[in-house]
Amino acid sequence: MAAKLVIHWFRQDLRLSDNPALSEAASAGRVLPIYILDDDTAGAQQMGGASRCWLHHSLGALNDSLDGRLRVYRGRADEVIAHLCAQHPVSAVYWNRCYEPWRTQRDQAIKSNLQQQGIGAHSHKAALLWEPWETLKKDGTPYKVFTPYYRKGCLNAAPVPPPVAAPTKLSLARGDFGALDIDQLDLLPGIGWEQPLMEHWQPGEAAATGALQDFIDDGLADYQDGRNFPARDNVSRLSPYLHWGEISPRQVWHAVELSGDNSNVDHFKSELGWREFSYTQLYYFPELPHSNLQGKFDRFPWRQDETLLRCWQRGQTGYPIVDAGMRELWQTGYMHGRVRMIVGSFLVKNLLLHWHHGEAWFWDCLLDADLASNSASWQWIAGCGADAAPYFRIFNPVTQGEKFDRHGNYTRRYVPELSALPDKYLFQPWTAPAAVLAEAGVELGKTYPRPVVDLKESREMALAAFRSLREMAAEKE
Repeated sequence: MAAKLVIHWFRQDLRLSDNPALSEAASAGRVLPIYILDDDTAGAQQMGGASRCWLHHSLGALNDSLDGRLRVYRGRADEVIAHLCAQHPVSAVYWNRCYEPWRTQRDQAIKSNLQQQGIGAHSHKAALLWEPWETLKKDGTPYKVFTPYYRKGCLNAAPVPPPVAAPTKLSLARGDFGALDIDQLDLLPGIGWEQPLMEHWQPGEAAATGALQDFIDDGLADYQDGRNFPARDNVSRLSPYLHWGEISPRQVWHAVELSGDNSNVDHFKSELGWREFSYTQLYYFPELPHSNLQGKFDRFPWRQDETLLRCWQRGQTGYPIVDAGMRELWQTGYMHGRVRMIVGSFLVKNLLLHWHHGEAWFWDCLLDADLASNSASWQWIAGCGADAAPYFRIFNPVTQGEKFDRHGNYTRRYVPELSALPDKYLFQPWTAPAAVLAEAGVELGKTYPRPVVDLKESREMALAAFRSLREMAAEKE
């Protein structure tokens, strides 16, 4: 008697190891592994350009690990799955949960439709350490402040179980099942940007495992302090792999635990906690990507200035640490965490441009563009989200550069036109004497832009705008 045919639906779990849905599917019968590019249901939240580049290569790596038997489709996931089940004797569909609002609604409908037809529908936890409903307060409401969320909600929840190995017996279905080739998904933008972008990365499960080990060997020991310095190798750079599920958070959690119980490990684990916190916010506040969690910011007097926005996007603001970060993003699809805070603060507080502009640009340019983390982080830096940085905390790009890139190794890498400037003037080249500029080959306004705003004046404008919110709130009381 032939084994039952079951579908494993790959989503953001593009790996074989520690994949609960795949393991259960493997034990249930012959597995038809599928991926569906569902831009139709995603609507405005469909993937940006950098994400699509990564996905293209990641699907190729996954297909190789499945002996070329991954089947890919394009269209509405509910229609694709319904068609496969109608055309073939599928007994069950397995998948790992995602938490974006459009996905949760779609997946609930798919599960209901399958069950009505007598087809098994099984979803599993694989993308998070703790489900959003596992970390609620005693009164059943979600935490809005990170520290109690992590210490009381997460660390007091059930311990993180160890990861499981890839299925030892995986019987894969034969046949094309009406699938497309990966190239037919048209994921690559074809504008020449993606090739140099991907030269910095190697997508896939094997590369993810290697990146984790490299971080444990070379970066974790000084993580707590070193993570603030963008020229150092103390950050994991695992975020794209985690986003696409080429490695699981359980694998990362337990691997760093095995390296030793110290403050660096604890600090890194708390950063995984921030990722979980972002997903919990998105799950309980689905308006997170487009609406201020603190409603008072709905009245904030944002500026409309396409020229300033374009200077920021291109890394042409005249503030070297900001420009370095924005160019790193464009060239590599990634930005160091400390620098993300600097460029974010500059956009919303010095330029007074809405955080939506930053969220949208990051969404298109980041290889790790994650709806929960991207939205929550931009609300955090803008001061309008859960447990947000106070709006009056404004990062000074000059002092930030001098403190965290003192010798300019990071800044000079991405702003090479300033590479010959002495450290003393690197982060404020407009203060350098004409002779120093000339010797360094810098001509302000030509080879490198003058500052697009004055730091002191723009800071005062931001604080005045924030005060206007408080005044409006006081008038309502």
